[in-house]
Parts: sequence; structure tokens; C-alpha cells
Amino acid sequence: MSAQLDSETVQNTLATLVRIANALERLAPQPPSMADLDAADAFVWQANPAHLEPVARVNRVEMELLQGISRAREQLLENTRRFAHGLPANNALLWGARGMGKSSLVKAAHAMVNKTLDTKDGPRLKLIEIHREDIETLPGLMALVRGSHHRFIVFCDDLSFDTDDTSYKSLKAVLEGGIEGRPENVLFYATSNRRHLLPRDMMDNERSTAINPGEAIEEKVSLSDRFGLWLGFHKCSQDEYLAMVAAYIAHHNLPIEEAAWRPEALEWATTRGSRSGRTAYQYIQDLAGRLGVPLIAA
Repeated sequence: MSAQLDSETVQNTLATLVRIANALERLAPQPPSMADLDAADAFVWQANPAHLEPVARVNRVEMELLQGISRAREQLLENTRRFAHGLPANNALLWGARGMGKSSLVKAAHAMVNKTLDTKDGPRLKLIEIHREDIETLPGLMALVRGSHHRFIVFCDDLSFDTDDTSYKSLKAVLEGGIEGRPENVLFYATSNRRHLLPRDMMDNERSTAINPGEAIEEKVSLSDRFGLWLGFHKCSQDEYLAMVAAYIAHHNLPIEEAAWRPEALEWATTRGSRSGRTAYQYIQDLAGRLGVPLIAA
């Protein structure tokens, strides 16, 4: 009887352990899975579960429509072209005024370089967008693409860090500071309204409470130093704003004379308190709607 009870106890215990093991396996994060990289030229990194989601159609603006940023445009395009051909290139930080085409330039440069790549140059360049809140999972993404024969631009839009946020340390390690470092087939592009990615009060607090203020502030600023290419975007002039509007009108074949749209475009910018590429495109959307003309997709 005792032996039978012991046998039943052992079986029950084993069954319980199996159920616990199965439950833990279901709760455990799944290892990242590599997508079919030939399925698309652009992907979005999904952190949970970790995988690359193909993007069938990228929301982008044609390169020639990005007016008023010619110097930044040429620098980023050349940097991207070098990287696509296996030459040395820098991580890039596009910082400055909102609505001036920072993220649009990254997507346009990726598309233009891919258009010029010949099959003999190797695989097409892949663009991977990572969301700001997933920056801590960046090492997992790097591990996933490190062994691929493709080359990748990892792109984070509107990158910045709050006062109590320490995830910037993960980014620092991935860009240059870690043992493995950034994979040779990966380049990191980020856009931000801040030149140093961290709020001024955060850096001021570190300076005021540290025994050596210089060392404390050095750690914060060193994140931006990981980007070899800094491209500044500043508010555009009235002439540049009007050139943006004119380029959009010509591109979309909108039937309107300059004498009619010019005062409208200026009033549109005045009521919004800013002149930028984003403001120009918003005016174009309103104008095309009033004219009953659909906009040409990129």
C-alpha cells in the first residue's frame, strides 16, 4: 500500500513538474526570427515577440521634393551610397527644427541608393525602423542581422531620452562601446530635435550634483559623439518655403497659377506659426483637396 502511494505521489509530482515546465516555456520570450529579407526593402523591428515585420510600401517623399536642405541631403546620400558599396561610413544623427524633412531624407536616401545599385554590387540595402521605446532591444536586433550578407540601415525616428531614462547606455554600447561593437553590415541613423539627445536639465542636474561635474556631463554628451555624421536642420526662409510649395505643385501637376497659390501658402504658414516642409505639404494636401486632384503616390 505504501509503495503504491509512493508511486502515485511520484507520478503526480512529475505531472505537476511537466505542467510547470510547459507554462514557463510558454512565458519565456521566443528567440528572434529572421524574416525573408528578399520579401521587402524595409522592415519594422517588433520587440515582442522579436521579429522583423516586412513593409510592403514605405511612406516616403521623393528626393527632389526635399528643398532647403541641399547640403544635408548630399552628405547623407553620399554616406549611404558608400555604405551600400561596402565602403567605410558613419552613423548619422539628423537633428534640428521639426518638420524640415529629417526622417523623409533618411527614407528618400535609402530608396535612391537602392535605385542606383546594380545586381553586381551585391544585395539591395535594407532599412529597419526601430521604435524609440524598443531601443533596449537593439542588441538583440544586432545579433539577428550580424551574420547576414545583406547590409542594413537601422533607423530610429524622434530619438531622445527623458531624465530618468537609462536606455541610452544600451545605444552607446551598440554604436561603438561594446565588446562586439556595431556589425560591419549595419549603420545607425537617428533623427531628433535635440543635438545631444538628452534634456538640458538632465545634464545640468548631473553637473550640479557630481563630485567632478566635467566627468558627469561627459558621459551624457558622449552618446552624440557616437554619431560620426551630424546634420543640422534649421528653420527655412520664406523663399525656401515657397520653393517647397512650388516643387510639390509641379510634382503633383496641380492646375493653379503662382499668383493664386503664393498668398494662400504664405497665409497658411502664418496661421500655423511656422515655415517648414511639413507645413508646405499640409498646404498642398488642402489645395489638392479643394481642386479635386488626387496626389501622386511616391
